[in-house]
Amino acid sequence: MSKHRFAYKWYLKDGYPKSHGLKVFGTFICGGGSTMGYKLAGFEHLGGVEIDPEVADVYKTNHNPKYLFVEDIRGFADRKEFPEDLYNLDILDGSPPCSSFSMAGNREKDWGKTKVFREGQAEQRLDDLFFDYIRLAKKLQPKVVIAENVKGLIQGNAKAYVHRIKREFEAAGYKVQLFLLNAASMGVPQKRERVFFICQRNDLNFPKLQLNFNEKPITIQEIEKKNINSIGNELSEAYKKWWVLTKKGNSFSTAHPKGSFFNTYKLHKNSICPTITATEGAKITHYNFPNQISDELIKICGTYPLDYNFKKLEPKYLIGMSVPPVMTAQIATEIYNQWLKTDE
Repeated sequence: MSKHRFAYKWYLKDGYPKSHGLKVFGTFICGGGSTMGYKLAGFEHLGGVEIDPEVADVYKTNHNPKYLFVEDIRGFADRKEFPEDLYNLDILDGSPPCSSFSMAGNREKDWGKTKVFREGQAEQRLDDLFFDYIRLAKKLQPKVVIAENVKGLIQGNAKAYVHRIKREFEAAGYKVQLFLLNAASMGVPQKRERVFFICQRNDLNFPKLQLNFNEKPITIQEIEKKNINSIGNELSEAYKKWWVLTKKGNSFSTAHPKGSFFNTYKLHKNSICPTITATEGAKITHYNFPNQISDELIKICGTYPLDYNFKKLEPKYLIGMSVPPVMTAQIATEIYNQWLKTDE
């Protein structure tokens, strides 16, 4: 089905393909990974909701949206009225913050707790924000609703949340399909498994969506052949010690006696980049030199444009928080072709 249509090395200055005019609005928009993906697939992206003012400023700089609401999704979903455009959406998109479901986090220990998370630097319960997003969908009634989250959401005790999410979407008037997709099979040079709820409004009676991606894996060596500088800052002595002991292609935790440095990796040139995370302290290191990989390589593995303006934010943080643009573009293209395309 997929035919490797989207380049993983690209620039904003080159512009986007001609739009077919179908409209998308985003929530939890972060740096706009999904925004760029929809634009690459020909959609008109109207903007979205972002709680973090600094992140929202970066989004505005790079995307110049028609609408940008810098506020909590809970307050936004409470609104009585919205701009007319938002009642006529083809797709409502969102990636509710997922750190409380990640297999690398505290999971059950954090569920139900109010904490201050970096996602917005506001006190909130991340595991409840999914349902505020569904409340918004119920009010706006777009044709299609998409919600992305970590693989951990469908593992262990978190499965109970999946059932509740499905019930809430159905109560809002939607048929739900659940997909586990790996960006590495979608033309993204990164192993990134993510869960997608893709929901169609009940009255539309679209056929079941088929998503079968089988792109050829893109290795670090293939990227480096494109004259990419892959070597970044030198590691500290605390990391160098474990870099030496870690075999290429493995997590540092395989060398550490206590399994520490779980999210820090030593690349192998013939392998795909592991998942880029926003976690502070987690690093992806070069295979031949005791250095982190460069920002340039992180952008490419995240399929972010090389001329994206991160302003004062660390590229790894924003990219680690984002759905890779090419991943979204692949999904959006299939939704367009199978559900939304008309003969006009």
